[in-house]
Amino acid sequence: MSDFPQIPTWVHDHLKKGMVIPAHPLALTGQGTWDERAQQALSRYYLAAGAGGLAVGVHTTQFEIREPEHRLLEPVLQLAGQTARETDKVAGTQTVLVAGICGRTVQALAEAEWARKHGYHLGLLSLAAWKDASEPDIIQHCREVARVIPLFGFYLQPAVGGRLLSQAFWREFADIPNVCAIKIAPFNRYQTVDVIRAVAESDRWEDVALYTGNDDQIVFDLLSRWKFQVHGEERILRFSGGLLGHWAVWTHQAVQMLDSIQSIRNNTGIPQEWFTLANEVTESNAALFDAANGFRGCIAGIQQVLFEQGLLSSPRCLNSDERMSPGQAELLEQVRKQYPHLVDDAFVAKHREEWMS
Repeated sequence: MSDFPQIPTWVHDHLKKGMVIPAHPLALTGQGTWDERAQQALSRYYLAAGAGGLAVGVHTTQFEIREPEHRLLEPVLQLAGQTARETDKVAGTQTVLVAGICGRTVQALAEAEWARKHGYHLGLLSLAAWKDASEPDIIQHCREVARVIPLFGFYLQPAVGGRLLSQAFWREFADIPNVCAIKIAPFNRYQTVDVIRAVAESDRWEDVALYTGNDDQIVFDLLSRWKFQVHGEERILRFSGGLLGHWAVWTHQAVQMLDSIQSIRNNTGIPQEWFTLANEVTESNAALFDAANGFRGCIAGIQQVLFEQGLLSSPRCLNSDERMSPGQAELLEQVRKQYPHLVDDAFVAKHREEWMS
């Protein structure tokens, strides 16, 4: 246990209580250079909207920030961490900081050290670089990174770079002494249940918070509960909150939605309108993430919404091939018109200049 650093008690409490954690985008100018002013404004927006954490250096931040010609990972981590601490000092809040960690072990250890250096509490561990490795080798990798920083596990769907992992893998992963949460994002109900059952069967089941990353099932995940019999004991698990690219936009509404779900999900009956809302959120995600084209425009869709809200000076991505698909803009506009209750344009317009200052 002493070989594995632990999170502060307040971080554990926040994770278990549940919160909105946006996957933080990258801000670029029209010329393609890093826009620090807009980058900081995005962090301020999420925190003002009520997000309890920030996930930085993740897929939505664009993996290309790690490439030698950009070298943006550490500066982006530093700025978001600094902004969160400044905001917390003024507002009296406590923000959970999650850093994306990628690559094989040497790279992942270096990124974990940067994250710890800049005050991050957890590393969201991507296993995309381990597609052809054995599960024992991946577990060994996870344990090595966990000796540097507590872990936020990540089951990523294969369509965007993830790989299939067995229930046995997640059972062993949950037993790592400082795995504090798992983002479940396979976009598949069978694989989602694999992770939840694996956690339920672990002796650490009460210490590991579950976060949905299933952007196609956000509301259903948050409303659901899973009940298992383990060693003659009934164990009930829920998703505490979400760590989502979808929540990088319209964040103020997402926070209000999660608060409402937490207030009603222990009720005997869930009002029918929640199931209607669930389908509306899924449809809006289909437009935002470009589901019709294999999620090719998922980052570009997020950038476009933030650009139209005036939070980004440009919707550009580091990869020039990363752009919205034909028809995606029309779908986004349709979602905005049909479901205005999912959109927070008025909130952003009211505070945007304050966040930009």
